[in-house]
Amino acid sequence: MIVTRTPLRVSFVGGGTDFREYYTRRSGSVISAAIDKHVYVMVKKRFDDAIRVAYSKTELSESVDDIEHELARECLRRVGVERGVEIATFADIPSEGCGLGSSSAITIGLLNALYAYAGAQKTPRELAEEACHIEIEVLRKPIGKQDQYIAAYGGVQHIEFRQDDTVEMTRLPLTERSLSRLSERLMLFYTGITRKSAEILTEQKQKMSEHYAMLDQMNDLVPRLRDCILNGVGPEFGKLLDWNWRLKKQLASKISNPDIDRYYGRTLEAGAVGGKICGAGGGGFLLLYCSAEKQDAVKAAAKPLRHVPFTFEKSGSMVLLDCQER
Repeated sequence: MIVTRTPLRVSFVGGGTDFREYYTRRSGSVISAAIDKHVYVMVKKRFDDAIRVAYSKTELSESVDDIEHELARECLRRVGVERGVEIATFADIPSEGCGLGSSSAITIGLLNALYAYAGAQKTPRELAEEACHIEIEVLRKPIGKQDQYIAAYGGVQHIEFRQDDTVEMTRLPLTERSLSRLSERLMLFYTGITRKSAEILTEQKQKMSEHYAMLDQMNDLVPRLRDCILNGVGPEFGKLLDWNWRLKKQLASKISNPDIDRYYGRTLEAGAVGGKICGAGGGGFLLLYCSAEKQDAVKAAAKPLRHVPFTFEKSGSMVLLDCQER
């Protein structure tokens, strides 16, 4: 049996510049951080030659080609596992439509587990590159590259997407105290609104040429936020989140909605400095920057949204258990 654990993430600024349509014009960048909320993948050998995949539903197939779970199907094909295996996925929080990079975390976790099952070991870069290939090239998902890389590497990362299609990872050199100070001032709320990100991202991708100027501004916020983190987090961090969110809302029609705007407005009035909806938008999780003394008031203003405390995760996808016979 193999069990892998892969972190979800919060992305701070620069999201959208990780699309090929943007970074081949001008290099893109984001600041993204893995958090201590994870997806787990279990892979084990079956007695017979069938393939069983268990997630929100359970599939039993005689052939890889018949598997409906597209990420599991393509990861099996990529690794070359064709029969006699069971796969199960689990998550710490609701994974569908959450905006925390869950789909890419599952892809990374599946690849990591299946390669371990096959007796191979891949580097974080190899896992990220293969996950990008599966999601973007094979499945044609309208997404960028940041989620795959932060899931594979972990940490708080400055990620650059170069015009030659390469990706440069720079882990921010933060002490334990610096990480604690940052996480203590960030609040995550579950809106209870789930959505299919593909619709929002498809519109964003189709209109990208109209929004280069806004994406350029979001890209330019990245070094400012990086310096803010490295020099000691203060209110400027929240202001940069807010600036990024106001730009992002203009990229597609369903990134925000009246409910999200109302919750965001209430929390700002209660003392939050700034924030954003994580991921594509439209629902999922609301991330806020707020000083400690204002957090009780912000929690009250955000009701009935559920507050989800979190800290940062240093590690990317890892094999927690490998107890199969070789």
